[in-house]
Amino acid sequence: MPNEAMFLLCMCSIFLWVLVSREAVKPSKEVNWWRMVTFLSAGSLSALLITINLVQSLV
Repeated sequence: MPNEAMFLLCMCSIFLWVLVSREAVKPSKEVNWWRMVTFLSAGSLSALLITINLVQSLV
């Protein structure tokens, strides 16, 4: 993966995890659970892609 694409993926991942943390600090009655699950899923997928890319670059 080109460096520019990896940089964009990392920035998107950081943004997603910031959104997850902002949603997580709300009181439980105010948390939009569908939004939370969506952000968690997207953040996990982006972290997995980053990890796979970094491992491939080491090999």
